Amino acid sequence: MARYHWLWRGLRPLDCRAGGGRTSYAAGGSSGVEESGLVASAGWRTLPMSSVYRSPAWEKMAPRAPRGLAPALLWGLSLFLGLPGPVWVQLSPPPKSSSPTEPHPCHTCRGLVDSFNKGLERTIRDNFGGGNTAWEEEKLSKYKDSETRLVEVLEGVCSKSDFECHRLLELSEELVESWWFHKQQEAPDLFQWLCSDSLKLCCPSGTFGPSCLPCPGGAERPCGGYGQCEGEGTRGGSGHCDCQAGYGGEACGQCGLGYFEAERNASHLVCSACFGPCARCSGPEESNCLQCKKGWALHHLKCVDIDECGTERASCGADQFCVNTEGSYECRDCAKACLGCMGAGPGRCKKCSPGYQQVGSKCLDVDECEMAVCPGENEQCENTEGSYRCVCAEGYKQTEGICVKEQIPESAGFFSEMTEDELVVLQQMFFGVIICALATLAAKGDLVFTAIFIGAVAAMTGYWLSERSDRVLEGFIKGR
Repeated sequence: MARYHWLWRGLRPLDCRAGGGRTSYAAGGSSGVEESGLVASAGWRTLPMSSVYRSPAWEKMAPRAPRGLAPALLWGLSLFLGLPGPVWVQLSPPPKSSSPTEPHPCHTCRGLVDSFNKGLERTIRDNFGGGNTAWEEEKLSKYKDSETRLVEVLEGVCSKSDFECHRLLELSEELVESWWFHKQQEAPDLFQWLCSDSLKLCCPSGTFGPSCLPCPGGAERPCGGYGQCEGEGTRGGSGHCDCQAGYGGEACGQCGLGYFEAERNASHLVCSACFGPCARCSGPEESNCLQCKKGWALHHLKCVDIDECGTERASCGADQFCVNTEGSYECRDCAKACLGCMGAGPGRCKKCSPGYQQVGSKCLDVDECEMAVCPGENEQCENTEGSYRCVCAEGYKQTEGICVKEQIPESAGFFSEMTEDELVVLQQMFFGVIICALATLAAKGDLVFTAIFIGAVAAMTGYWLSERSDRVLEGFIKGR
């Protein structure tokens, strides 16, 4: 089979028919009619397996070493890496143990065999059952066990991304070929022959480990049928039984903690749950308890909760108090007003915290602001829970540790942020609008508006040319 892969693109295998059991190859391409009667008419020539390596086709396909030291080294490395699996993969020892993310080799082998069997079914559908039974018997009688069919099946055994499957196929390709041509009749189960007997990756069902030892409870019913035997069916694992809920013991043949035997016979065991706090019991009722879980005490076949808070079993901090729960207890923090407490709230304090005083049976906050506790000028006191703080009075702010009056900025004029050039432009626009309005009214012939217009022009011209005009107008616009 390894030699076949080197020749696939240039030669195609033909079925062993009347050629004395020799495998023949058709040279010239990868398509064509394979029947011996049609090969010659199509221009094909058949080559026996023994003469393939001496054929011109093989000589053309055989890799040639390049000249020069560096190219020759690179060529040799690529040739070595391109060799079929059994030649070079087996040079490195197999890994001692597979990583947790990789499937067990037995599971990989089982998947390979399952895919191989599906390929057999597929090739049967594709090549048989066409309706012409006589033609099938005459022309395809040997296809069932032919090398052509084997290659077609192996090509689709592993998906492109399944690296483990490809690696295993490379290691076992010659074994598969041996089984296909020589062992099918005496060992029809490929999984048993390849994975268990030849590669020794798997064990029979109900067994585990390198020696395929029976799982606890026997190989027929590992773990009594109520658990999973670790490593079952593989050459690994410890054989430990992972029992289902309610079952326990080495072979899951007993009822687990909190369960009792509801039914039992020679082959089956039914375990049912005990009443809540019962660890062992004789039945499902509250009064059927034989042993209690932690935090409970057996009293007249009943489990009674232990109040850890009333005994020395509870262990809480100095600023905590104990709260009993079913089968256990909790430690909760005391109130802020308490230094040690016996329960929740300021009324259960053993002693009051600083900043609190006892009023009746409670620890209440002391209002320190009733005393002169803020001596700083312009300071006032604010009471807080268990303390106080000094802050500046309204209108004052703290600067370098003292309260100083806040400076309220003067309100700025509407045009205070404008530049000098912008003010000049705005003044010119303002005067221009007024003069245009007066000129419009004067143009209508009204003597009154004409006189006002002339007077306004004269007045504004005088102010405009005066040294004070800019200051007066700027103050007027800014609202000063």
